[in-house]
Amino acid sequence: MRHSLLKHPQFYVTAPQDCPYLEGKLERKLFTTLYEEGGVALNASLSHQGFRRSQNVIYRPSCSDCNACQSARVKVQEFLPSRSQKRVNKKNNHLVRNLKTPWARESHYALFNRYLNSRHADGGMAGMDESEFSAMIEETPVNTRLVEYSIYKEGRSIPVAVCLSDLLEDGLSMVYSFFEPEMAKNSIGTYMILDHIRLAREAGLPYVYLGYWVQGSQKMDYKSKFQPLETYRNGGWKALDFGEQNPDEHPLDSQPISRQVAAIHLPLIND
Repeated sequence: MRHSLLKHPQFYVTAPQDCPYLEGKLERKLFTTLYEEGGVALNASLSHQGFRRSQNVIYRPSCSDCNACQSARVKVQEFLPSRSQKRVNKKNNHLVRNLKTPWARESHYALFNRYLNSRHADGGMAGMDESEFSAMIEETPVNTRLVEYSIYKEGRSIPVAVCLSDLLEDGLSMVYSFFEPEMAKNSIGTYMILDHIRLAREAGLPYVYLGYWVQGSQKMDYKSKFQPLETYRNGGWKALDFGEQNPDEHPLDSQPISRQVAAIHLPLIND
């Protein structure tokens, strides 16, 4: 039975609910399950078609009257930091990056709680307990790392930012990140993206996947500052063109989901 599901994954659509990004809009998602057997290949194939992973589920928006949410990725080799991004790099160059296995740690859960309480107290993750946090980190059937950013204080390493990132055959996919609230003044969220671009370049990977850019959403607009940026629309990846976007059109549902899966050769990244 499991083998059958992997060859022909079953897709489902969620019931409509209030959109967290655009007031007055309803969202729904098209999703399927990732299993350990074949999960890496299926995740890669669907990620290339605008899907995003959350634990062992991979999804993309499937809204009936809106196409504002578009999967976005940075073209690593062509990226040049702006003046403000160079300043962000300089502010955070004291941080130490460590790549760790996706294992939930008490220090990370405490950091996660401080982040939510400060920035997203009324969000969908508010009240997440330690076991739910562990599931978010550890339930991954694909190649995942915790990218930890730390400072050294009184002879010990203290994590101040963490990003859960997947390794695709053509890039890094930033699944979820959180950080010490007081580090917001240093634009550490921007710094994590800049450092992932740096990490991808070092590994010879062409893209960093940023999740969904949402036209008309102020809180998602920061992603458009990482140029050149491509979004997935009309069945392919295209350079972001603000003049072309129309959130009232929805080209995704008319595009078939490809079942073709390419061979995968991931770079070796050690803990």
